[in-house]
Amino acid sequence: MSIRILLVDDHAVLRAGLRRLIDAEEDMEVVAEAGSVREAIFEARSSAPGLVVMDVVMPGESGLEGVPKLLHEHPDLRVLVLSMQDDPRYVREAFSVGASGYVLKEAVDTEVIAAIRDVAAGGRYVHPELGARLVAAETEALKRAESDPLSEREHEVLILLARGFTNQEIAKQLYISVRTAETHRAHVMQKLRFQTRAELVEYALTNGLLES
Repeated sequence: MSIRILLVDDHAVLRAGLRRLIDAEEDMEVVAEAGSVREAIFEARSSAPGLVVMDVVMPGESGLEGVPKLLHEHPDLRVLVLSMQDDPRYVREAFSVGASGYVLKEAVDTEVIAAIRDVAAGGRYVHPELGARLVAAETEALKRAESDPLSEREHEVLILLARGFTNQEIAKQLYISVRTAETHRAHVMQKLRFQTRAELVEYALTNGLLES
């Protein structure tokens, strides 16, 4: 039985290239394409894929916001994130929302095909170098957590808030929804017991968070 794949990326040229690559394999086929999370949800209902190859940055909702929505309707669906983002935090977030694999768009064709097969077979996939960086980042995060109540994402939100970014601008910068940005902001203020943005700016300055 072949692996039935739904391609989700807002760039038609990239989807066309992936389709040619995948359809050349005897054990897999592209059954549908989508250019947004909304389209992906519709296509998943009608084409019954077994695996979704999902981009991160797309108009409207990001791929990372779309993964849990797809899995809510199709719990057995496997998701492989295909992204230009090589930052370990995106890998961590992808797995936390339910993805089973993360591969970079710059990866060679053989790696993409191998990642699809691994994920479809029930495994997890991440490029070795990216995996090593993720482990290093997790280790550093654990050390920081011992003395700092904020998560890595909350630190990013704190810095952007201190620099004067609005919730809408933060959402765009971090590829998250405005509601998620608002939630992170509330957590930052609550954990640090701040009432005003001035307190937050002072904290950022005192801890050297605005130096870079």
